[in-house]
Amino acid sequence: MDFIELRVTAPGELSDILVAELAEIGFDTFEDNDEGFCAYTTQDLFSADSVAEIMSRYQGVGELEFEHRIITRQNWNAEWEKNFQPLVIADQVSVRAPFHEARPDLAHEIVIMPRMSFGTGHHDTTALMITNQLHLDHRGKRVLDMGCGTGILAVMAVQLGAAYVLAVDVEPWTAENAADNALENNVQDQVEARLGDVTALEGEEPFDLILANINRNVLLEDMGAYARYLKPGGPILFSGFYEDDLPLIRAAAEQAGFRYESHRVQNHWVSAVFRQPA
Repeated sequence: MDFIELRVTAPGELSDILVAELAEIGFDTFEDNDEGFCAYTTQDLFSADSVAEIMSRYQGVGELEFEHRIITRQNWNAEWEKNFQPLVIADQVSVRAPFHEARPDLAHEIVIMPRMSFGTGHHDTTALMITNQLHLDHRGKRVLDMGCGTGILAVMAVQLGAAYVLAVDVEPWTAENAADNALENNVQDQVEARLGDVTALEGEEPFDLILANINRNVLLEDMGAYARYLKPGGPILFSGFYEDDLPLIRAAAEQAGFRYESHRVQNHWVSAVFRQPA
């Protein structure tokens, strides 16, 4: 299946609004740039009329331009390699592709090839999640990575000492990519990549730690399931939503029984830490 790249030129505050709107019509990967952002979805979910309708509502709010193009699956890695630069998160984690030089001076190194999967570390939500992971005890833990994308958070979890990570995503190529990246980082024995949504967890024992970097609507819909699959006293990390949505996420999490602990903000995106009461 091919993909759609929607390139949007818009000021920062308007970009934030447009990202939220586009997420409602099937776009699930966003990359910021100096002019605005790029949004990605699969060709079967793309509707040019729906995009145009959203954009028309904000014409006049600020300088706004948009265009889309088709990217074939075969060309995705070539497109990504042209623009991808190695990244350092929290002065501790190197995120790079196999063709970049290693960084032995840093505590952790994650090698990622994305295949159109979300999560190279360049998006604020992924970087925020990894930063929060660095402050949690993963040693010997059984971890769930919901909406795993490239598997970057699962790899990070194993490097921090997790004994086992179940990495789940709804897209077939994403689950494949997570498995490939686990192999690339020599953690394939600890990471299981599984295709599906929250229903794919049926029969699983509760986890010690849950990582959920998805989007606001999925988090709200699945909050009760997260509560069922997290052990008493266990932490859960949420991301994939804006700072303005934190009160909504917090209300739903607390209604499900979670206790709020903290959150981080970067460019209006949030990663929040909650905990299941002991």
